[in-house]
Amino acid sequence: MKISVAREMIFSFLLVVLLMGAISVVLGIQLISNRVLEEAQEKVRNDLNSAREIYSSYVKHVRDTVRITADRQTIRASALSGRLRYELPKLKRIKQEEGMDILTVADKDGKVILRVNNPDVFGDSLMGNEIIRLTLAEKKPVASTEIISAAELQKESPELAKRAYFKFIETPKARFRKETEETSGMMICAAAPILDFEEKNVTGIVYGGILLNRNYDIVDKIKETVYQNVKYKGKDIGTATIFQDDVRISTNVKTEDGSRAVGTRIAENVYHRVIVQGLPWIDRAFVVNNWYITAYEPIRTISGKIIGILYVGLLEEKYSDIKRQTLYLFLSIMALGLIASLLISYYLSRNISFCISKLALAARRMARGDLDVHVDIKSKDELGELAEAFNYMASALKERDEKLKEFARKRIMESERLALIGQLAAGVAHEINNPLQGILSYSCLLTESIDPNDPNFELIEKISKQAARCKNIIRGLLDFARQTVPEMKSYQMNSLVTESLALVERQSLFHNIEIMKNLDPELPNIVIDPSQMQQVLMNIIINAAEAMNGQGRLYIATRIDPTKKFIEVEITDTGVGISKENLEKIFDPFFTTKDAGHGTGLGLAISYGIVKKHGGTIQVESEVGKGTTFTIRLPIIEEPPKE
Repeated sequence: MKISVAREMIFSFLLVVLLMGAISVVLGIQLISNRVLEEAQEKVRNDLNSAREIYSSYVKHVRDTVRITADRQTIRASALSGRLRYELPKLKRIKQEEGMDILTVADKDGKVILRVNNPDVFGDSLMGNEIIRLTLAEKKPVASTEIISAAELQKESPELAKRAYFKFIETPKARFRKETEETSGMMICAAAPILDFEEKNVTGIVYGGILLNRNYDIVDKIKETVYQNVKYKGKDIGTATIFQDDVRISTNVKTEDGSRAVGTRIAENVYHRVIVQGLPWIDRAFVVNNWYITAYEPIRTISGKIIGILYVGLLEEKYSDIKRQTLYLFLSIMALGLIASLLISYYLSRNISFCISKLALAARRMARGDLDVHVDIKSKDELGELAEAFNYMASALKERDEKLKEFARKRIMESERLALIGQLAAGVAHEINNPLQGILSYSCLLTESIDPNDPNFELIEKISKQAARCKNIIRGLLDFARQTVPEMKSYQMNSLVTESLALVERQSLFHNIEIMKNLDPELPNIVIDPSQMQQVLMNIIINAAEAMNGQGRLYIATRIDPTKKFIEVEITDTGVGISKENLEKIFDPFFTTKDAGHGTGLGLAISYGIVKKHGGTIQVESEVGKGTTFTIRLPIIEEPPKE
């Protein structure tokens, strides 16, 4: 069934809009969700900073209260005279005005002299308290949050011991605890030394604190200051809590019946991160009966021990509603986009379909051989450009057709030339091989008959090698005309380079050429036809010498390439260089830049074929007036394949 382009385009537009709409909804919701969560986490992080400041202000208030009390002249005088118990009325007034839960005076040894809450209980030691010990040691005020045992609270006031007591309330997601109640209390404590009038010796200590258990001043101050008591759907938008270990001892988080959720416990995953690992938690968490975007950080004693947690949280429901509203907005936009795309796609598809029909008709005419076809589409968009390109293609095809015919004619002539060269090479090989064989035979006989210490022995040996090389060169010429299987064996390329240079360095062409070698001693053996590869090296080396007119620097290096899969032989000269236009044809058969009679144009073509049959490559870089670099890359194969 044939489907028109117009319908295909309409369907395509709809598919694209649906696909992009779906992607936009998914990505949009994801991005907005992440952004909303990031904003909420950033806000709750800042809220935690504010809560910490408020908490710290209470710690400072307790410290300042005991410090100022200890610095009173009457307190100092009474401490020196041993009449501190007579200061009870004044100390009661200070305790009440400053909102302290305890205010106690001890002597320089930490023994209690007077408890404002319970004057009848005295004489016991406070030296078990870290704050008391630090105050006596450093002779300056010290404040911190500490755990106070039920027994110590009972000494201060039975009412305080009652406030500190909590029966654990079963809480979802809380960790398992075998204990069912908490009897100790968490208190902001401070102690200040009472110094003599010279401020050198400690005569006593003022010790005071605020019990946090069921004291809602701090958490309500945080909610009022940070969240301004804002509500969302009848629920507090923000809450604050102080934990003793994992138990809420002061909070404005509400239970289902509207009461404060004291006695409930923290979620296990939050407990593990904050209490066990000592790290802050800034993420969503389940708080009593709702999800919140929360921030928790540990509360530590003066010695650094973690005893509780300070928490602030934002109701997650508000941000969930924002995400839900965003989803509805995205879906509405996508629906409007679908309707708009239907209208636009119909209009565009009709115009495009008409233009395509004209192009199709012209293409069919061109297929029948009418290269004079012309498409008339007056449009300034891509369709107009397509029509112009089609018209240009039609005119270019005629020109290209003629060029292809000319190219084919030249290729046929070149093939005939190659065939002729092959026949000539075969004849030359037949005629030259016989005298060469004689030279080889007689040179071998001379080598065997002459004393190796004779000065002519080396020359005769070179005659033998060069005759063999001539024979190999003739074979290379035959290789160019027909495929010849290389005689592969494991060979050291450094040795081949050295042997090749030894053959040419005494020639007059090389007398004024400085030959520099940098041969990698770690170069492994590779599988090559040594004779053929020496032919390649000799060809490039002699070409380099001729390019330098017998004067210059010839640099030859071997190395392993970074992949460890190839070796490279780099041959660089300081000759005249090769122009860019000639560089593209350097490996073409019969192409030469030498004068007539000084080159066949087959050397590099044969070399290229030899390297290619070895599974390698030849690359050439050149700059006119500066020189040329040939790089031969051959695969590292250490053993020839077994037949």
